[in-house]
Amino acid sequence: MSINSQSRARLLEHMPFLNRADDRLRQSLFDKASIATLAKGQHVCHEGSDCTHLAIMLSGTVRVYKLGENGKEITLYRVALGESCILTASCILSHVPFPAFAICDTDVEAALIPASDVRRWLSESTVWQDYIFGLVATRLSNIIQVVEDVVFRRMDKRIADHLYNRMSHSGKTLLVTHQEIASELGTSREVVSRILKEFEQDAIIKVSRGTIDLLIPEKLDQKRRET
Repeated sequence: MSINSQSRARLLEHMPFLNRADDRLRQSLFDKASIATLAKGQHVCHEGSDCTHLAIMLSGTVRVYKLGENGKEITLYRVALGESCILTASCILSHVPFPAFAICDTDVEAALIPASDVRRWLSESTVWQDYIFGLVATRLSNIIQVVEDVVFRRMDKRIADHLYNRMSHSGKTLLVTHQEIASELGTSREVVSRILKEFEQDAIIKVSRGTIDLLIPEKLDQKRRET
């Protein structure tokens, strides 16, 4: 499905740099882009896939993660409204396969830019360069933080941090399973269950099937900040 006037307006809204672009780049993007819709739980990319398009998110969220030989997952970052996947951009520029997995957290709508145009615009437009390199800077920082967490932070602090950060989006009642937390943080469900049980014994949270109630968020905040 090609870009219609409504989709053009949404791209301009969620990608403000297009308002700084010249008419040639803006019109070229509108002409070359197509719209794709994906359902929650559908994979966008598999490890080893060729990257033929760069997706710009118009709605929904995509989770990018690595899968280890032991079957454990760890989330690298998420791609949200107005953003693109920097691993996809990197693969397009370097002509290498996708090195991770990407799956829809929610129903997703995205504008797809052909790889050839992604590369061509980099040599023609400083505005497009700024957008792509800005993605690199932001995502590199995210991935470095993931590495630091895995290497240097205790798992109880990482779980406390994860729960506390989810509260800002979901409130004090989180609809999440132990396995989902394990997949986010690159650990096992058993480890997550043990630590959540400790939090529950301290009356910080209450665990039910598929639900975690944050009883004392202040204590959770304190635990994630412990040295």
